[in-house]
Amino acid sequence: MRIKTCGSLVFVALSIMIACPPPNSPTKPIEQKYYAAGSWTVTVSKGIACCDSLGNKFDLYYPTSLGANGFLHPILTWGNGSNAVPSQYDYLLTHMASWGFVVIATEDKTTGLGQTIIDGANYLVGKNNDSASPFYHKLNVSQIGTFGHSQGSQGAINALINSAGLIKTAIPIELPATIWCSLGPSCADTSHLTSGSVFFIDGSADVPISPPTQDPAIQGEQSIQAFYNAVPTNVPKVKGTLIGPNHNDVQGQPDCLRASFPCVNGVYGYLGYPTAWFMYQLQGDTFAHGAFVNGTGEMFAETTNWEFVGSNIP
Repeated sequence: MRIKTCGSLVFVALSIMIACPPPNSPTKPIEQKYYAAGSWTVTVSKGIACCDSLGNKFDLYYPTSLGANGFLHPILTWGNGSNAVPSQYDYLLTHMASWGFVVIATEDKTTGLGQTIIDGANYLVGKNNDSASPFYHKLNVSQIGTFGHSQGSQGAINALINSAGLIKTAIPIELPATIWCSLGPSCADTSHLTSGSVFFIDGSADVPISPPTQDPAIQGEQSIQAFYNAVPTNVPKVKGTLIGPNHNDVQGQPDCLRASFPCVNGVYGYLGYPTAWFMYQLQGDTFAHGAFVNGTGEMFAETTNWEFVGSNIP
């Protein structure tokens, strides 16, 4: 008999194999539900939609049976990290589409200002009114969210601030401390949020770029805690740090083999609660809401994978 510990395979007797769970696998029911793929089969269309205000094409990830049973699909508009393109986030974007969202992702590699992210939302709003489009009257244009990675997380916040109410919620992933931002007055400033809602996510190993906390003597929005604290109290907000991941784990497909350095675990931890957040905020999912309630929500008890959790959600 030869036994190997979890991390490879377990061989016992007649070579019976027991696979080990991926890193950051959820242990509680709400995260488990939305960690799994949704019920919608997904179509991916690369570069066929044109164009944002800088001339970049859009990639689309959407349910193949658009509008089945009269369902109106909420919209998610994505922001890439610096010098990245949507295909580097295929696993995450496809996962979101499997839960009934139509996801649009600009091919812009410098999304920090947020305008090309807003352009994606506006493109789909227009197609919802275009009788020649497959999206005609299939979209819920009153329920639009945004999410993005690194520079794109700054873009997601700027899009939420500057979309005049078009975008309702944002998930900034690995939001860089302000010291890393080169956009001057256009750097994301969460104190300017006056409406919508926001869910901040970072990885515990991403301390140089997106630290979860900062020394009280350090001024400004230099950590997820500071960005969270700067959000006005009337704006619904949640934050959480995934234990283990580094700056580019969200690019996992799903593991780190095709992700940019540095990546530790892969995309696994970024699937469950982000999906639950969008389901709660944009599809009115009351089960998903239970993850985020201040003090008693499931995230607060999921200490295997999450730390520094905060919320003002009633």
